[in-house]
Amino acid sequence: MPNIRDYKYANIAISGLPGSGSTTLLRLLKEELDLDGWRGYSGGEFMRAYAAEKGLFDASKKLHHFATDYEDDFDRQIDMGVREKLQTQKKWIFEAWLAGFLAQGLDNTLKVLVICSDDAVRIDRIVNRDEVNVEEAKHHIKQRYADNLAKWARIYAKEWQEWVVEPGTLSEHNPIDFWNPKLYDVVIDTYSTNQSKTLSIVLDAITQKKPAAKI
Repeated sequence: MPNIRDYKYANIAISGLPGSGSTTLLRLLKEELDLDGWRGYSGGEFMRAYAAEKGLFDASKKLHHFATDYEDDFDRQIDMGVREKLQTQKKWIFEAWLAGFLAQGLDNTLKVLVICSDDAVRIDRIVNRDEVNVEEAKHHIKQRYADNLAKWARIYAKEWQEWVVEPGTLSEHNPIDFWNPKLYDVVIDTYSTNQSKTLSIVLDAITQKKPAAKI
């Protein structure tokens, strides 16, 4: 069965910090691209389920887990599995904090960074999603970001050098920042861009424009 659309990219990798709207974008893309056989995968949801199953954090809490809740080897195994799928398969939509980083150097994958430039809006989204108060949300996202970044900067220092520094995307003098806009093909600010427009931007980016018909 032919595709409804023609595509420039085989896969999509979506990254975004909590409250940015990256998971919402994944859901919208899954719904929109389902008839063409695209599949969606949320790294955060998978790892949360794993951590809860292993008793590594209190699953009764609404707030999301930390990357430090599970061991380095498991983290790398899952992440390298994602990269392999992006390299060898088609029609995957991967959403995770590190999805865009794991797609570095893969020209077949559209790398999308979702941000929210207003921290108050990000915090409000987390308060509503996780049913916590503002101070809990602020503390959690700050601590989670710091802990996750420290872990990933340590275990992926070699890959950062190979995938980002050596190709010249960023200088060795730049700090490791997996959400630097220069790593991405598309950057969307959901503070100023609604869900419909966000979806449209990504669909436009992945769609192969057909040449105009000759008359």
